[in-house]
Amino acid sequence: MIAYAHERSITAEQLASVFDRSGIHRPTKDLARLQEMLDHADVLWTAWDGKRLVGVARALTDFSYACYLSDLAVDRDYQPQGIGRKLVDGVRSTIGSDVSLVLLAADKAMQYYPRIGFRHADNAFMIARRPF
Repeated sequence: MIAYAHERSITAEQLASVFDRSGIHRPTKDLARLQEMLDHADVLWTAWDGKRLVGVARALTDFSYACYLSDLAVDRDYQPQGIGRKLVDGVRSTIGSDVSLVLLAADKAMQYYPRIGFRHADNAFMIARRPF
């Protein structure tokens, strides 16, 4: 049975491991950078199978108007069991219904997000980070 936690501390190593096992593209060899990502997150929801971290949702928000879902990653061995949806539901419960939840999706995830309630938006712009 999967257990969900809000703001349970995780290590950069645990985050790197679930990122690697999920297939998400993140700088998993740069543990200092991952630690900064954890330290500066406003919202962190995790999914656990016993002591094993199997999913994470990490977000940045003002808790008033907008929230950016920076990471949603679920271990491939645990897909598709609804874990990603439950992690997003956790983020939404934390930020409330007055806050928009936005994200950038990888090409291979474009079909997933509409299935869990996201609407495609054509009015976004970005300046990309340097490659890692």
